[in-house]
Amino acid sequence: MSELIKEISSLPDVYEDFIYGVLNYARRKPEHVDLLLNYLYSNENLTTSDVVYFISTQPDFHDYSAVSATIEKVS
Repeated sequence: MSELIKEISSLPDVYEDFIYGVLNYARRKPEHVDLLLNYLYSNENLTTSDVVYFISTQPDFHDYSAVSATIEKVS
């Protein structure tokens, strides 16, 4: 996880909530850390927007939304 923190912190337009959001996604599954690190190492000149887009297009991204949690509690 410390490697991921180092990499996302080095992005040119990094901001605190971005770091928290990426780490929140990464903690959901161990393979998310590897997925994110591979993406960061495979692409140059990334911005935080690129990383957010990448995460939001992952097949399991919406599994963690607040709407899903609400539906599960109501069901």
